[in-house]
Amino acid sequence: MKIIKKIAAAAIAVTAMTSLSSCNYNSLVEKQQGVDQSWAQVENQYQRRADLIPNLVNTVKGYSSHEEETLVKVTEARAKATSITLSADDLTEENLARYQEAQNELSGALKSLLAVTEAYPDLKANQNFLNLQAQLEGTENRISTERMRYTEAVRDYNTAIKKFPTMIYAGWFGFKEKPQFKAEAGAEKAPEVKF
Repeated sequence: MKIIKKIAAAAIAVTAMTSLSSCNYNSLVEKQQGVDQSWAQVENQYQRRADLIPNLVNTVKGYSSHEEETLVKVTEARAKATSITLSADDLTEENLARYQEAQNELSGALKSLLAVTEAYPDLKANQNFLNLQAQLEGTENRISTERMRYTEAVRDYNTAIKKFPTMIYAGWFGFKEKPQFKAEAGAEKAPEVKF
């Protein structure tokens, strides 16, 4: 009789563990898919920005051929940023930092390009340029929004894989922590505005 009770208790424990691990496994899969989807949206918006740049460069080039150095920097930064691809499966701290560095270089080059355009009143009044500039600004906002959604999805996922007892199942099934975006160096300092 005691042996039957022990076998029944063991069977109940195994059944409970199996059902709990299935629930936890499925929720971790859902969270991981959420991170992957969020990352795809980040990449989508960066690609949208990269697609706008040739049109912007060509429009500026038509007005300011002697600003060749700035145009070359933008083109080179775009080429570097689009040459680095990062799938959701390859998201590591190092890979994300390399990806983010290339995107930051492109952002800096674009800021230089837009600063140069201030010297060309005809360019600033050109409707094509104004449309491209508005699209670029909108895309930068979309990038910011998608990065925020990605960081939220990563936070949710990373928290889930560290909670007990889910952390046990996460280890069994190979769920690893996903990296977060990091702020640019110097971002903590407020910009100095002089009039």
